[in-house]
Amino acid sequence: MKLNTNRTILVGFAFLSICAFWQMYDNLVPKILTETFGIGESISGVIMASDNILALFLLPLFGGLSDKCTSGLGRRRPFILFGTLASVALMMALPLLTDSYHAAPAMWKTVCFIITLGLLLIAMGTYRSPAVALMPDVTPKPLRSKANAIINLMGALGGIIYLIITTFLYKTSADVYVSYLPLFLIVGGIMLTALAVIMFLVNEPKLVAQQKAYEDAHPEDNLTQATETGDVLPADVKKSLAFLLASIALWFIGYNGITTWFSVYAAQSWNMTLGQANTCLTIATAGAIVSYIPVGNAASKIGRRKTIRFGTLLLSGSFAAAFVYTMLSNRFSPVLYILFVLVGVAWASINVNSLPMVVEMCKGSEVGKFTGLYYTFSMTAQIMTPIVAGWLLENVGYKTLFPYAAIFVFGSFLTMGFVRHGDNKVEARKGLEAFDIED
Repeated sequence: MKLNTNRTILVGFAFLSICAFWQMYDNLVPKILTETFGIGESISGVIMASDNILALFLLPLFGGLSDKCTSGLGRRRPFILFGTLASVALMMALPLLTDSYHAAPAMWKTVCFIITLGLLLIAMGTYRSPAVALMPDVTPKPLRSKANAIINLMGALGGIIYLIITTFLYKTSADVYVSYLPLFLIVGGIMLTALAVIMFLVNEPKLVAQQKAYEDAHPEDNLTQATETGDVLPADVKKSLAFLLASIALWFIGYNGITTWFSVYAAQSWNMTLGQANTCLTIATAGAIVSYIPVGNAASKIGRRKTIRFGTLLLSGSFAAAFVYTMLSNRFSPVLYILFVLVGVAWASINVNSLPMVVEMCKGSEVGKFTGLYYTFSMTAQIMTPIVAGWLLENVGYKTLFPYAAIFVFGSFLTMGFVRHGDNKVEARKGLEAFDIED
């Protein structure tokens, strides 16, 4: 059994678009809210959590709607098309409102910014679950960890393109105002390019038909851990799913606390510019990129659960080590780059395997629904973490950020110990065989 790497890369352009946007969102919006509009960290945290509140309802809704879609474009592509176009149109208004407010502050501009941001988040929520569900639609179950490694590699590529651009564009002092319009234009261009790839190079109906034909010919490779009808999960599978979803929530609470507030943290604690702070995130993303394929292969040999537990232990340990360092020194050192590499490796180990474990427990017609379930729990976690972490930063101190993250990620290591299903294993191909293309 071979993974069709070329097809998976093309499908991954949808996730590249999503990750480029969210990297920019997490990186810039907290800075804009606190530094330009002068909103405190606690209220900014509430605003930053709004995308996750919306996603809590939108992701399972549109994941389920896409399952039932009968468009000639396929089940997922209509949502990707509409969501991307609407998002790009709305996001262009944000830097214009920000620049206008800086030139002449006015409350109505703040209100317009927040309303536009809300509409943008709704638009993004309409196509995230369908975009992610596209990979399982066209990939046999035993190969989904390796396919998800490539999907995450594409997502990381979108994120690192953004980070590299900001590293070179924004080198000015942290106390000098700069316009983010060029950055929004670049990210919008990336999203539209990715959309063109999906619409013109990914023939979803044809690929889904090929996948169904393969499953019919190889039923042994498509065993499901649901009941025969798929309507009710057995009690032991439900228990594993509950602990897996709890683990997803816990590691997202910790990890998203860092990604949401790091650019602000770096400026406040280490007096770093946006470009300097993004160098750290670029290194972490690079660590993830070089790890995705090895991690996918490792999961094929030792299992997804063990790989995830390794990742959670490494991630919590890295955050704990960063906290120890900040207690000893109030200046950034290049030595910390090592920790950011480890953070990337750890996150790759977790991210590659978590979604395949969730969808492993459902039948094929419910992939969109279970993908929405995955995002429901991850987004629920991310509702609380910008608020709680923001409150801690504002009222207790910035040194609380890393221990906060470490504690919650370690909690996910413990809960993953109770997961007993979704750990489908196949023998991994070695070396360049991992990139073999099956037509």
